[in-house]
Amino acid sequence: MLRSNREKQQSYEFVSIEELVPQDHLLRKVDKYIDFSFIDDKVRPLYCADNGRPAIDPVVLFKMIFLGYFYGIRSERQLEREIQTNLAYRWFLGLGLTDKVPDHSTISWNRRTRFKDTDIFQEIFDEIVLQAISHKMVGGRVLITDSTHVKANANKHHYTKQEVLQNTKDYIDELNEAVTEDRKAHGKKA
Repeated sequence: MLRSNREKQQSYEFVSIEELVPQDHLLRKVDKYIDFSFIDDKVRPLYCADNGRPAIDPVVLFKMIFLGYFYGIRSERQLEREIQTNLAYRWFLGLGLTDKVPDHSTISWNRRTRFKDTDIFQEIFDEIVLQAISHKMVGGRVLITDSTHVKANANKHHYTKQEVLQNTKDYIDELNEAVTEDRKAHGKKA
């Protein structure tokens, strides 16, 4: 006899997001050793204390950008979608299962307007790296990667070392480019 699982989609369950994220997940390690609370002090001068509606928590905003950088998500729109569906990302950001994910346009506006002409991204990135180094999460080792599509040659005695430099400015430039392309694709002004 066949049984349908469709009824399960409408049932309610009592779950804890804490239990749904594996204990060995990389974001658990990041959360354990990296203290993001320093972000509040760094960005406080960039926010108005008594004007407008309450801002999205800057720690959440920068953690979202961190997730995009960390996992190579090159679009704020895609980042929003990934956070909506990924339990580990929600857990890392402190969002519950029913909490609304900050809109991609909020990330973009803050990045392009509020933080424009500042070194805040580099300062925060540097602090995160320093904390990671102090907890031996990052070392002075050489990292070798190859992103070209060629037939594999797994000879461990024949390889080439190459130093590749990428900084947060490159990532921010890629996000800006993605916003421009998205606006053009949706017939919006630049």
